[in-house]
Amino acid sequence: MPTQKPHAPHSPDSPEAPLWADRAAERSRSVQRSKARSREQAQSIVAAARRLLQTEGATLTTQELSKEAGIALQTFYRHFAGKDQLLLAVFEDVVSERASEVEAAARKLPDPVARLRFYIFEILRSLRGDGGGITGARFITAEHWRLYQLFPVEIAEANRPFVALVEQELRAAAAAGLLRPADPATDAWLALQLVTAVFHHYAFAPAPTSVDDVAEQVWAFCLAAFGGPPIER
Repeated sequence: MPTQKPHAPHSPDSPEAPLWADRAAERSRSVQRSKARSREQAQSIVAAARRLLQTEGATLTTQELSKEAGIALQTFYRHFAGKDQLLLAVFEDVVSERASEVEAAARKLPDPVARLRFYIFEILRSLRGDGGGITGARFITAEHWRLYQLFPVEIAEANRPFVALVEQELRAAAAAGLLRPADPATDAWLALQLVTAVFHHYAFAPAPTSVDDVAEQVWAFCLAAFGGPPIER
């Protein structure tokens, strides 16, 4: 009995490619479109949350959010497990945005030491008054520590843009012979922990007479830790 010769495998580019290959290719394109739509929808939800947080603070509800975003409640839950996961996304969004703004503003400064000072001052200057909503120091502090208990790894990663800015300038300053950091990565992390602690303290403690004076004291401490010249105070 004659045997049937097996078919040669089709080339992916062959016009006679099997139907499953066409289906797989179409599926791949549809998955990419679906991912793009999902990202856009998630970003619109976060933007709606940021608008509501300015007026409602953390008391906003998922029902209010779905109305503001113009989506069904089940659509919200397809993207976020709950309100805390949404607030985490908002926190990441705000930190990344603020870091980009500060970095852009510092480009005009003449050297990495001046830029380091600028970063520290800019973080602490936001203590002036409490703007309420997401920009308020008390809101930022309270939500930061609450979310830190729930998502410590994610919050640490969210703060990474500012740590990266300080590390970048420390390395540049060391290369230029302006500073002598022991370990730029560790020193950057420790400096941001100090600045964050001071920010959180004054968010609830009586406001200092001069925020700039506090920032100058923090900067003098950091500069000495970075191996810079002492500042007379």
